[in-house]
Parts: sequence; structure tokens; C-alpha cells
Amino acid sequence: MAYEPGAETLEICRDLIRIDTSNYGDDSGPGERKAAEFVAASLAEVGIDSEIVESEPGRASVVARWGNQDSPRDGLLLHGHLDVVPAMAEDWSVDPFAAEIVDDYLFGRGTVDMKDFDAILLSVVRARQRAGVIPDRPITLVFTADEEAGGVLGAHWMAEHRPDLLEGCTEAIGEVGGFSTEIGGQRLYLIESGEKGIAWMRLTARGTAGHGSMANADNAVTHLAQALVALGEHEWPAAPGPSMEQLLAKVTELTGSTGSPDELLEHFGPAVRMIGAGIRNTTNATMLQAGYKHNVIPGEAVAYVDGRYLPGHADTFLPAVQDVVGERVQVEPYITDTALEFAFEGDLVDAMTVALHSQDPDAHIAPFLMSGGTDAKGWSKLGITSYGFTPLRLPADLDFTALFHGVDERVPLDALEFGSRVFDEFLNLI
Repeated sequence: MAYEPGAETLEICRDLIRIDTSNYGDDSGPGERKAAEFVAASLAEVGIDSEIVESEPGRASVVARWGNQDSPRDGLLLHGHLDVVPAMAEDWSVDPFAAEIVDDYLFGRGTVDMKDFDAILLSVVRARQRAGVIPDRPITLVFTADEEAGGVLGAHWMAEHRPDLLEGCTEAIGEVGGFSTEIGGQRLYLIESGEKGIAWMRLTARGTAGHGSMANADNAVTHLAQALVALGEHEWPAAPGPSMEQLLAKVTELTGSTGSPDELLEHFGPAVRMIGAGIRNTTNATMLQAGYKHNVIPGEAVAYVDGRYLPGHADTFLPAVQDVVGERVQVEPYITDTALEFAFEGDLVDAMTVALHSQDPDAHIAPFLMSGGTDAKGWSKLGITSYGFTPLRLPADLDFTALFHGVDERVPLDALEFGSRVFDEFLNLI
């Protein structure tokens, strides 16, 4: 039976964007319950039963079984998250939750991260379910809460408290990969095959408290400032792993360029901010706390630093940070999560590759290591191998990576249609 996999993608994406699921990292947001109910109703309408599970009131995820559940094959997890980062409406050219279409782009918080893939997944599954074109493999569909705050109330909670919901799944497909960029005049699609570890740190400097008018050589604020400058100016060495080595080889192939990893990655233009972070550890100071009165020197000053480390660097990263900031500042882990990297090979990788070529025969494809983190970290607790594959064919001049959590987040309408066709073909191949 003929069907159109992307027939509903745009409208589903608009409906999801209009449901504000802003995640502030505390209990102040609206939660994901309304979006979860929308997803569950969308699945129920085509005869797919689902379960809404809450880790806390309002913090809701959706789980559904699809495909041939009687197949002896290992299960495949298809997942997206329902929450988004907050948006300051006054900074945007349009209402971030109105899902407006401007110049063939859909604008709105979540169009890139990641209600676009939620919509692609729902549209394709609904179309195939109506047509009776069901994959001959056990499929688990999951739409999670709380990814934007580390998945503590979403993927991690499910892996720890409801692993039965993921029973049988050995592989997963989720976000941040499959989008195109232009290298050497040719389209290159990047598939996430790993992600850096998280090491958010608290840096504490202590000194001698006193009157602000007096000389003080033991000022905690000064000690902390000097440490942060040293950390900010520190050049972490390039140490590309298997995924990034494959990407660098592809860049050399497409451009004919040789040189250092940093020189090769400059071909990505503005996207080097994200792509380039995949070859080294990174540290960025994000918050400062010190003092309580203008004329009182505090005895303590605290900074919070977002640290991301490469796979294999978990044991050496914090000691290296301590060496950089010096003995006057104490470095403590605040929030940590594992680094992941999976081999870019096998049937699932082959299916993603063939699916992309079915819609873009001239496509080049390579893996990359994601600078941030996804729900894949939660699924890894259950031994699930994960890849990021949200296929989008993008204009060469679009600074796509800047749109993740960015102002005027948007996705081209034809990229949503392209992604739906590619993902439908992917399901034919798995």
C-alpha cells in the first residue's frame, strides 16, 4: 500500500513546538506531561498502545512497542526527548512557541533540538502503521523527559527504575547526527557515533577575609580569578579517537588538504565550534559566586566549570584540571557522566548509509564525536549501542550548529521532508 512518510511531519512538529516543555533544570518548568499525552494520543489514533511513565509528577516519558515483537532479532530503540531549553521571547524575531513559518523555515524552540526528529518519527510510524508496513524487528519507541537537564528524570531514571521498558533492545537511534554540511563543495552527512563525557566541576578558592580597604595578598576572589584565567587560556592537546580520525580522513579525501587536525577541521567553518570540540577535552567557566558586601573581602570564592572529556580520559581529566588551576584552588566533581564511543560499522551503520544514499546519491558520510551529551548516556547503562541519526539535508550557508539552544532556532521545511523519506527507507533496511 502506498503511503507518504512525511505527510504529517510539519504539522506534528508545529503541534509539539506549541506545547511549551521548557526545562529550567529545577521544578519551575511546565514539565512534559502535555507533550507526552499528545504523543500517546498520536500513537493510539493508529492503533499503537503506549504507556506514559512519570519519574515525578508532570515529568513524563512515553514508551510504546512496535514492529514484529515475535521476531527473534534484537530490539531497536528509537528515541527522542520532549523537553526543550528555555527561550527568551524578547531575543527572538518570532514567538519561540508559535511555530511560525518564515521564508520556508519552521521557527521555534525545539525545531532542531529535538522536536524535529520526534515529528519525523511519529509521522513515519503513523504512515507505516496505517499502511500495514511494519518492520520485521522488535521496535521500542521512547519519548523522554528531562534530557536537557541530563536525563536524571528521563532516560537515566528509566534505565535504573524501569529497565523492563527497554527489555530486548541492543541498539538505539536518537538525536544529533545525520545532518549535512558542505566540505570541498560536496555534501557530507555526519552521524554521531559517540559523545564526550561530562565533568561539571566546582572550583573553590579560600583566602583571608577582611576589610576591603586594606591590603590583602590572600584574596580568595583573586586566587579564583587567576585560576580561571589559567584554565581559560590552557590549550588542551588534540587527541582524536576513532570516530574523529575517520572524519579527518574524510575531510582529507574531500578537500585534498593535509595538516593538523585543527587545520583540517577549519573546513567546517562556524561548525568547528561543535565539531572541533570532538578532538580534545574542553573547559568553560559558566558561573561565579563570591562575597556579600562591597567592602568585605570574602574568605571563599566559588566557580562552576563545564568540563567535557574524551573517551578514555575519565581518570585523568580532573587531575589535569587541578594541575592547571594550581594548589590554591580545590577542584571537585559536581555532576559527571560517562563518555561513549561506538564502532562505525555493522548492519545499523550500513542501513543509515544506504538510506541517505537513497535520497542523496552523491552523499558522503562520516562519523563524529558529539561535544555534548544525549540520552544515549542513560541507555548505555543497559548495554545499548547508540547512534545519532536525525537526517537533514541543509543549505550550505546555514550555520546549523549555532541553532542548538540558539536564538531563532529553525529548520528548513524541505529538510523535514527529506528526513522523513530517509528515515522511512532506514526502517525498510533494519
